[in-house]
Amino acid sequence: MGPHELLEVFDVCGAAQRGALATIAATDRRGRTDRPGQYSLDLVADAAVLPVLHAAGVRVLSEESGWTGPEDAPITVVLDPVDGSTNCSRHIPYWCISLCALDADGPLCSLVQHGVTGERYTAVRGEGAWLDGTPIAVAPTTELARSVVAISGLPPRVVGWRQFRALGSAALALCDVAAGHVDGYLDGHANQHAPWDYLGALLVCREAGAIVVDAEGRELDLADASVRRQLLAAGTPELVAALREAVA
Repeated sequence: MGPHELLEVFDVCGAAQRGALATIAATDRRGRTDRPGQYSLDLVADAAVLPVLHAAGVRVLSEESGWTGPEDAPITVVLDPVDGSTNCSRHIPYWCISLCALDADGPLCSLVQHGVTGERYTAVRGEGAWLDGTPIAVAPTTELARSVVAISGLPPRVVGWRQFRALGSAALALCDVAAGHVDGYLDGHANQHAPWDYLGALLVCREAGAIVVDAEGRELDLADASVRRQLLAAGTPELVAALREAVA
């Protein structure tokens, strides 16, 4: 199955996620499971998406259910059924589904779809990145003082950016870097995000010309449930360097 066929599968996953979440009553959105940090809505979305991926014959690593599917599949899909679960539970309109297919060479194609607006960030390795089918590109900002930066957690020191936004979904915020909506992204604390949080957006960023790194220089292209990283991203190497200094 090629990358464009996989993106068609991912579109079905996105529709399944939104349809399943629409069945949850507003009063039940904040329901929790016994697992720390997990909402009931996460499991509802996971249960809706997994059958679609299993029917495609891929191996799956999901934030909510771990490893499933054939171990010898040539394609692994890393899934976050709802990135921004707290936003979703509180009707804050900034959450998404994130899917990234990996082959032997790393991230192959990905979809990050906004759960409220339906906007689709997609990417195919070596072919580009798009927002609803239109090619996207990063902002050329190089100076921290002129930048608007999306953050997850406050950094340990005052940062001289122009403005910042704490948006609540790493995948969407990184895609906003890819599209030039914000100039950069910064994890304020170490080891905050797992591969399901960032891999889908990572490929979108790369294909749009954005630079995404771990603050400690560690590998990002890993389908490994134990991995946690501190992400920095921007459209220019100068701004990435400035953000790295802010968390050093």
